[in-house]
Amino acid sequence: MSVAVLVRRLAFAGMLLCLTVVVLGAYVRLTDAGLGCPDWPTCYGHVTPAGAAANAATAVAQFSGWQFDSGKAWREMIHRYAATTLGLVIVLITGISLVYRDAQLPSVRFVIALLATVVFQGALGALTVWWLVKPVIVVLHLLGGLSTLALLSWLWLTLRRRTGVLKPVASVTPVASLAGARRLAVVGVCALGLQMALGGWTSSNYAAVACPDFPRCQDQWWPEGMDYRDAFVLWRGLDINYTGGILQHPARVAIHFTHRLGAIVASLSLLLAAFSVLRSAATPLLRNGAWWLVAALALQLTIGVLMVLRGFPLLFATAHNAGAALLLIAAIAFNRRLRET
Repeated sequence: MSVAVLVRRLAFAGMLLCLTVVVLGAYVRLTDAGLGCPDWPTCYGHVTPAGAAANAATAVAQFSGWQFDSGKAWREMIHRYAATTLGLVIVLITGISLVYRDAQLPSVRFVIALLATVVFQGALGALTVWWLVKPVIVVLHLLGGLSTLALLSWLWLTLRRRTGVLKPVASVTPVASLAGARRLAVVGVCALGLQMALGGWTSSNYAAVACPDFPRCQDQWWPEGMDYRDAFVLWRGLDINYTGGILQHPARVAIHFTHRLGAIVASLSLLLAAFSVLRSAATPLLRNGAWWLVAALALQLTIGVLMVLRGFPLLFATAHNAGAALLLIAAIAFNRRLRET
């Protein structure tokens, strides 16, 4: 097995693990387990929640004001264990790529950027705990995880081409037409990234249930009394526990409604990019990429609507985060294929 094939397989394993970490992170956040362990990287001073449970009295005394909850502690630590494993996989990819620089591997800049992203992501994970799940840190932590997923996806797709898994196919589409599609695809990814940030802001401020109806919000097409002045304040100081949210209802409605507007913008951007390819004489591989993007978008929108109609059950809320991650992978794959044509 060549070095390039090894790195490709590690990238695929890392991509799947990163997807798992993103979903686990959402589950931890949605079950209010982000502070299941009030310290970092340990849990009440122990490597595992089992150790903390065995010495619960001492652990609680050491962290006054906190009540040990075994279920929340385990959810938080399982997320940390998975994230640590992902970090080790990325360190291994970086090490191999630096040693074997001439083995059809990605550039040194790319693997360093990947490593820097996961290190920064780990630092944000610590700040999430130390700063009591501050929404702006939670959102940055989410975006860091999704950025890691995007980089691993791009790496895997690139190495599939370089190691001969996918054979290049010439396109009969005019170059000018593909250039336009490439620009639209980039705009679509940027719009998706902003929408994901809005989604993280909605979740971390407990604004998901602010609009319990669909397609209207608070039984209005444009809700009255929304408080945008308070809704998007990024910094409110330290020593505030944001578990459960601190915003009043009008601010939460403004956040949720903005997230819905963002969904419209992101959806139109991605659909425009996909249909710009589908209407042209592109390669079958590129057309398949466009259809996968449309399918992933349809799945995500369906989950979002069902989540509201069903009263925001945990299963659908978690699936909504998983759907966002899958949509990101589809968008990255679509962009990658556009640049291979």
